[in-house]
Amino acid sequence: MKRLSIIIVTYHSEKDIYDSLASVWKFCDIPHEELEVIVVDNSPECEPMFTKLKELYGDDIVLIHNTHNGGYGQGNNVGIRRCTAPVFMIMNPDVRLCEPVFHHCLKQFEQNGKLVLYGFTQRQGDGSLGHSTAWVNTVWPYVAEPMRLLTGKLNLFWSRYMYVTGACFFMRKESFVKAGLFDESIFMYGEEEDIHDRLMKLPGAKMGYARHLSYLHLHPVPSDMSKESHDWLKGTLKSLLLINRRNGISDSRTVGYAIKRNNISIWKEQLKYVLTGGKNRDRRDYFQQWKRILQQEAGFLK
Repeated sequence: MKRLSIIIVTYHSEKDIYDSLASVWKFCDIPHEELEVIVVDNSPECEPMFTKLKELYGDDIVLIHNTHNGGYGQGNNVGIRRCTAPVFMIMNPDVRLCEPVFHHCLKQFEQNGKLVLYGFTQRQGDGSLGHSTAWVNTVWPYVAEPMRLLTGKLNLFWSRYMYVTGACFFMRKESFVKAGLFDESIFMYGEEEDIHDRLMKLPGAKMGYARHLSYLHLHPVPSDMSKESHDWLKGTLKSLLLINRRNGISDSRTVGYAIKRNNISIWKEQLKYVLTGGKNRDRRDYFQQWKRILQQEAGFLK
């Protein structure tokens, strides 16, 4: 019987997937027969990658070529519907496990039947603390932003107002199916807050966080002026609007809160810019870019 399914959605991920899977088996601390690994590829062509993976892992891996690229959430839903374990782990191909985590995390689900999601610490490629958690967008910005800085520095998690970011985390399959799986209208970015919102509406639902365990996330979305960063900003805003509309919150309030949160970040980066003699100009410009996107959206909503 499988105790854990790992689901990895790939899209032109040849440069990452081999090391990612190697880390899974290197740090696997449960019997291998209890582990199920599923790779869902959204690329138009995946045969060379799948051939190599089959040579490396044989029947120890399930390979699915998606019928179409329906986005990150849709690809994960394909894997979730296929998986057979009661608990699954969502894992990006640019994630590397760096220590054993399966036994501890599975034990939490087995001991607490109300536990629906369990996360752990994200670290960047250089080992520094990454963005493991975030505050929900409905908290008043002048409270949320200072608290975000505090909880980020101390690596704390408060499930009522915070969600686990989406590069690597565990979920109970039964509960997530009840919550409706990934919302496939969200193509990419912002899925984590939507998942948190719907899971927390389940009766008695609990979320946990293991701050003493960690993984590496090699390619987080850059805070710069790149197209990838721009796409992430717009995709995240689209997701926030969708979540809040579902909860009866107006678009103007969603965008207004986002502008206020961003203004706080601009003030912080401007202060750093002055104190460091202009050494963090890129970060300041990044938040100025985000402000322009938000203002454009606010103008469109009027």
